[in-house]
Amino acid sequence: MEEENELMQPTASYTEENIRHLSDMEHVRTRPGMYIGRLGDGSQAEDGIYVLMKEVIDNSIDEFKMGAGKRIDIQLEEGLRVSVRDYGRGIPLGSLVDAVSMLNTGGKYDTKAFKKSVGLNGVGAKAVNALSSRFVARSVRDGQMREAIFERGNLISDTTGPTQEENGTFIFFEPDNTLFLNYHFRPEFIETMLRNYTYLNTGLSIYYNGKRIVSRNGLEDLLNDNMTAPGLYPIVHLKGEDIEIAFTHTAQYGEEYYSFVNGQHTTQGGTHQSAFKEHLARTIKEFYGKNLEYQDIRNGLVAAIAINVIEPTFESQTKIKLGSLVMAPEKDSDGNPYPLSGISVNKFVGDFIKENVDNYLHKHPDVADVVLQKIQESEKERKAIAGVTKIARERAKKANLHNRKLRDCRIHLNDQKASKKDEENDPRLESSIFITEGDSASGSITKSRDVNTQAVFSLRGKPLNSFGLTKKVVYENEEFNLLQAALNIEDGLDGLRYNKVIVATDADVDGMHIRLLMITFFLQFFPDLIKKGHVYILQTPLFRVRNRKKGVYETIYCYSEEERLAAIEKLSPNPEITRFKGLGEISPDEFRNFIGKDMRLEQVSLRKTDAVGELLEFYMGKNTMERQNFIINNLVVEEDLIGNA
Repeated sequence: MEEENELMQPTASYTEENIRHLSDMEHVRTRPGMYIGRLGDGSQAEDGIYVLMKEVIDNSIDEFKMGAGKRIDIQLEEGLRVSVRDYGRGIPLGSLVDAVSMLNTGGKYDTKAFKKSVGLNGVGAKAVNALSSRFVARSVRDGQMREAIFERGNLISDTTGPTQEENGTFIFFEPDNTLFLNYHFRPEFIETMLRNYTYLNTGLSIYYNGKRIVSRNGLEDLLNDNMTAPGLYPIVHLKGEDIEIAFTHTAQYGEEYYSFVNGQHTTQGGTHQSAFKEHLARTIKEFYGKNLEYQDIRNGLVAAIAINVIEPTFESQTKIKLGSLVMAPEKDSDGNPYPLSGISVNKFVGDFIKENVDNYLHKHPDVADVVLQKIQESEKERKAIAGVTKIARERAKKANLHNRKLRDCRIHLNDQKASKKDEENDPRLESSIFITEGDSASGSITKSRDVNTQAVFSLRGKPLNSFGLTKKVVYENEEFNLLQAALNIEDGLDGLRYNKVIVATDADVDGMHIRLLMITFFLQFFPDLIKKGHVYILQTPLFRVRNRKKGVYETIYCYSEEERLAAIEKLSPNPEITRFKGLGEISPDEFRNFIGKDMRLEQVSLRKTDAVGELLEFYMGKNTMERQNFIINNLVVEEDLIGNA
């Protein structure tokens, strides 16, 4: 009856007063997710402050692509403010204010001025302007300068005059800290972004806080800088008009791809990456004239592709997945036909690979021999575990109907986009899975999680140390097999179900060991999961410090000894201190504070300089005595600070 009464309640009035018109800048500030995706605080590479930075740099890159300016200067001040100076043609002075404040205004609509641009929608710099507490745009053209200063999208100063500066554009912005709460730029994310720009634009020099970043060998440099396992043969590096590819095989499991469109890193791939995978495997198979399986051909492959497309279509404003099906529209802005008009991305990529990779393998029989040997080794291993694999898949399929290890969520990374609202703040990017130890910890998380985007996978004690084992163990070990099935990564990351794979263990010795065992598993069999930034460690509080004031507890959760001492000082005198020994001890009501919007995650990173093979060999190998001696020689006994507090 109550439900009926609720349904019969009168709806809110809807009159002319409800109709609002927002200015361009107001609209961006009201719906920021529509323009830059998530906001965030800079702790993750996909956070909005890096999108702001990229939007500004993209414009300078487009100048370089048009042959105007070979240098870009970038300064980061105190991790909070960014300035970008290029030496291109400079924004036309009469249009400077409109170009940085009026949506759907820009030079990229004219294909004579910008042929193969990333910035296409007349949105980028305007979004940066609207979402910055202070934004400065200065353009220099032939001895004349115009400078416009904005605050939160509102123009507060506009000056012109003569100057001795070189031609080009200067942009300064400071993200609005009322939108990007407690934000801070992380230099490692910025350096990765800038290196990607240089790989795709040989001849360009980027000076980041005075440090020169340059690439002389394009995608070959990218692979050399990112591979954590040595190539089995020299990197095959091939260039054509509007396309560049590079690849090699390594001894690691899985596949690893880097793809770009017009200099934009398409982290979620798209039509060009799919075509690359398909045609590279097909060309290699046809070259040998053998009945080879694509999965054997691609196992251990590390590859990159970059293409230039006229007027590309991306799946969202953040441009991380190419949706274009053709290389160019029928005609340019003057009505002249494009040479690549109507040619599909798939055909363009396929034709290039078929001709050039086939020619390369014929000209380099030594490389062809190594490639075939690697494929045959992968085939041999696959066939050797075929029986185990079949049984494990059937077991996983049955378990997925009611997987006792998995408490799933409703939204997954590989879901189809539900609606246009997803572009504003794509909930699929929030999908995550917590890998926990034991039933008590998983129970606490399960009761306090967001059932829409957070799944829980429960481990039974310590998982197997997989270092040095073959992929057979992934299928023989029930836990590993069910985890692989839950993540949907058996055939690569294309079907990955969760954007964040979060290892959530106790902050004790056993918990640390489980973390190491899980990271070893991913490094051994799915290294690309870590390289693509999907694996995280959940930071849970070590202490709760609280004090009752006026009948109400003021509580501070502390993640380190330093935070505990600061909390004791703040809540003195005589605060109550609780030491959390395990996740299972934390009540679901409290756990909500740690896995919600304030969740602390530490991303697991993987770089070439990490010397992964040597590290795993030492820490996870069979050299028990060597490790024991290392521990004894480096053991430090500290006072029990908690007891003396």
